[in-house]
Amino acid sequence: MIAKLAGLLDQVMPEGAVIDVGGVGYLVFCSTRTIAQLPPPGGAARLFVETHVREDHIHLYGFIDTVERDWFRLLTTVQGVGARLALALLSAVSPDQLALAILSQDKATLARADGVGPRLAARIANELRDKVGGVATAAPIPVTAPSGANHGKTDAASDAVSALVNLGYRRAEAFGAVAAAARRLGVEASLDALIRAGLQELGQSAAQGVPR
Repeated sequence: MIAKLAGLLDQVMPEGAVIDVGGVGYLVFCSTRTIAQLPPPGGAARLFVETHVREDHIHLYGFIDTVERDWFRLLTTVQGVGARLALALLSAVSPDQLALAILSQDKATLARADGVGPRLAARIANELRDKVGGVATAAPIPVTAPSGANHGKTDAASDAVSALVNLGYRRAEAFGAVAAAARRLGVEASLDALIRAGLQELGQSAAQGVPR
């Protein structure tokens, strides 16, 4: 079972890359997020790998970090989501955005991935809603947007989560608070509004005795 590959990037293709490890080229299927972070051909590359063994093939799926790999594993637990569809989701939506979309039941964001229709998007959102907190997400992103800046719903929410994490809240509870705020305030909510509303949600939870 191959868990990681480290070698030289031999070539990049639309659906993945070939990693040369000691003269052996390994074809690894990747999301566009991972492909975008690979070095130029000939450069040193490292990928975390999920190995799928079937009767008729052995496929390697590569990820730039363990966050994306863990999301791949989680997505493929949903009925109707195979490896290729999971990569399509990770290509269309970042791990942070996936968590927010699932927590807020934002099926439209999930349906941005090729091959994911409204029914499958609803199934993903419903089946994974209670599992999101156990999956790691990317490191906090510094909030650099000016006061009152108006992002798209998912981008503003992602920045709001990072802001709450920077204030000392756990990422899972920050996701829940911002998701609740996004549902209440709507698509046009600004970053500042989401942060304030998220803090209110967290304050209400604390007042009700919900542990942080």
